[in-house]
Amino acid sequence: MASSFTKQIIALPEHIDELGHVNNAVWVQWMEQVSVEHWRQDADPAHVEAYIWVVTRHEVDYRGNVKEGEQVTARTWIPEGPRGARFDRMIEFTGPDGKVKVAAKSTWAIIDKASGRILRVPAEVAANFV
Repeated sequence: MASSFTKQIIALPEHIDELGHVNNAVWVQWMEQVSVEHWRQDADPAHVEAYIWVVTRHEVDYRGNVKEGEQVTARTWIPEGPRGARFDRMIEFTGPDGKVKVAAKSTWAIIDKASGRILRVPAEVAANFV
């Protein structure tokens, strides 16, 4: 069964840049945070112990600003099955006005923790996400 993950995040003072809104680098940190939390929530615990994911690419569209104290809703999901060792992951951050402020597609590769090597995404790993 396909899964998605949603989390509320509040923009704190340390997230704000000199323009008065969430810094672009913070958005990328949040993308990684919600992605990892989704993995840990929905993956088989044995898979969490055996594998780790690394980002190979981020494509980010910044569509609006979020200021200190505002809350965003982060949502992530896997739109389709793996391609070899990689999965694409979609991430959206919706602002308090209901509009998508940041939309991203990230590509992640799976690594076997024991060997440190990239491997094809096992079907049983993909099953919980697509």
